[in-house]
Amino acid sequence: MTAPIATLERVESHLPDRRVTIESLSGPLGLSRAKMSLFRKVHGLHTLHHDPTASLFDLLLPAARQVVGDVPDPHRIRYVLYAHAIHEVAPAGFDAAAVLRDTLGLAHAEAFALSQQNCASGLGAVEVAARLLADGDPADRALLVIGDKPYSPLIQKVPNTALMGEGAAACLIAAGGVGDPVLSHVSRTLGEYARLVSPPPEEAALYGKAYAPVLAEVIRRAAREAGLALDDIDLVIPHNVNMLAWRNTIGELGIPTDRVFLENIPRYSHCFAADPFVNYATLRDTGRLVTGRHYLMAGVGAGATFTALALTHRGGAR
Repeated sequence: MTAPIATLERVESHLPDRRVTIESLSGPLGLSRAKMSLFRKVHGLHTLHHDPTASLFDLLLPAARQVVGDVPDPHRIRYVLYAHAIHEVAPAGFDAAAVLRDTLGLAHAEAFALSQQNCASGLGAVEVAARLLADGDPADRALLVIGDKPYSPLIQKVPNTALMGEGAAACLIAAGGVGDPVLSHVSRTLGEYARLVSPPPEEAALYGKAYAPVLAEVIRRAAREAGLALDDIDLVIPHNVNMLAWRNTIGELGIPTDRVFLENIPRYSHCFAADPFVNYATLRDTGRLVTGRHYLMAGVGAGATFTALALTHRGGAR
């Protein structure tokens, strides 16, 4: 195995209490019965968490507070990174990352946001945090907060692909430490598919054909750069775009379906950039992460960025 690039010391997640069936969105999103059938029967989406009465910070702060509350000396948190997929999460001039930092009592930390990789931004932010911490004091930490609130029908659906739920996560990242070592981080961007909304049909078709092969290639490379074979990966921890996309990717990888954690897709749908971290927390909380075994987080952001990172569960992370 290769030397770790960072350590995930704690991962927490939060979803709103309110959970609805996807059919409850058909009216607000202007989706026909046939489209809803596509999302349920083909893409495997059944329910999602959605609370229109709660604010963005109601979504983000619970997981972040859990992480910060467990840090013996919060002054060692030198960076607060807010990763989001929706580019405009607040009015112009409103610094959401700084508000998170100050609300969490971390006014001493440097705060900034990342969104350029869209739904892959959370995974990409792990590498950014690793680079920031690499040459600093080993006691320094970075807090990564991930989450989006779909505030309009345009944002809450990806045509023929996904319906967006609400979920958030927070990570404490160290250069070393007792948590789960991150062994590799691989990212590939296909800039020819940079158009995010309503691409021409021929472009959408080409992207659909490239999606599974490229994601499979990035997953294989992340395993290889970690010094592992794909067979060494106990479980792929994915983004929750839909079941069909993952069935196609699993076919490209040539691995059994049960080696990709798909159970949260019908329950939560696609929670933007937070998915892999929400899924990690589910697996940990249900005792399904085994000390000493290797896992791989993977996700795709519109635009189109494919990202994967390999890690070893050490058992010290919470």
